[in-house]
Amino acid sequence: MTGGTPAPEPDDREWHGEYVRYDLIKEFVIALVAITALIVILAVLFSSPDDKPVTIQQWARSDPADFVATAVTELDGSSEIATYGPPYNNTPGAGQKVFGVNTQTWPGVHYRIDTAKDFVLDPLGDIPGNARLKAALAAYEAAPPSLQSRWTDAYTAALKKARYPGGLPAVAPGRFGPVAPMMLSLTALAQSGGLDGALLTSSQFYQTNYTKPLLFLSGGAFFEDKANAQHLLGDQWGMMNETGSYPGQPWLWLYQMWYHVAPFSSSASVDIWAVYLTGLATLLLLLVPFIPGLRDIPRWVPVHRLIWRTPDRADEVPVAGRFDRQPSEGGTGGHPTRTG
Repeated sequence: MTGGTPAPEPDDREWHGEYVRYDLIKEFVIALVAITALIVILAVLFSSPDDKPVTIQQWARSDPADFVATAVTELDGSSEIATYGPPYNNTPGAGQKVFGVNTQTWPGVHYRIDTAKDFVLDPLGDIPGNARLKAALAAYEAAPPSLQSRWTDAYTAALKKARYPGGLPAVAPGRFGPVAPMMLSLTALAQSGGLDGALLTSSQFYQTNYTKPLLFLSGGAFFEDKANAQHLLGDQWGMMNETGSYPGQPWLWLYQMWYHVAPFSSSASVDIWAVYLTGLATLLLLLVPFIPGLRDIPRWVPVHRLIWRTPDRADEVPVAGRFDRQPSEGGTGGHPTRTG
């Protein structure tokens, strides 16, 4: 003891107190079983708040007119996807630009989509035992593009007065060649659920690539109307919204905000602008600790002091590399508080 201050006790002194048995594995197993049971019970009681996935079958049954009109645009190559450009096709002049540079074409076409072949001709070609359909497909594929275009234009015009008995398209006689029986068979295939499966066919055992069904669905008004009802469109902060939660995931606001900020909100290239500006903003955020001036903002605007408190160390004195509290008044000794 020096000057009335007790000498610090060594940290490696032998423990002579009581030992209590503690089974860490047992505690872990009990906690795991309890949490798993709670998750299962809550999942059964409350389920998921999300809606069921929209399918092409649901679309073709609920709004056959919209389905058939969309299918014809996929067949004649006039749909949005057919003319989108990379990464789906090489449509001349397609692509969004930044300062006049068409950066959308840089990655190239790495997921090629031929809407006529992928969405209409191939699924119809897989239908067995329909001689009339086989003949119609053969006639359409053998015709020159100019004749195919006249057929689809005539059928599109006839759809304005079409009827849908039993959910299948019925149009007045016209010069649309094999297009009418093709659309009739495609609608029946979609309503049976077969088109959903046909667009998921791949070489993998598990079918997890829903790109083609989603692209087909995006061409019609049915899918957009559902998104509008749930406030999921781009002008409704749709990137962030989720069922039962508004505005939704806050970590997505940095990307979604560009769709609501002029002049990007009215630009035809808003998608590519959002990608690059979000990337730039994310990079700046990561570099904050290294940018002079920007990194000093927290020191200039000391908001942290509203929640940060410095502990009172007035009664702590350093002793041999340790901080020991002085003995309290009336006491016989102190106790170690921190090792330096």
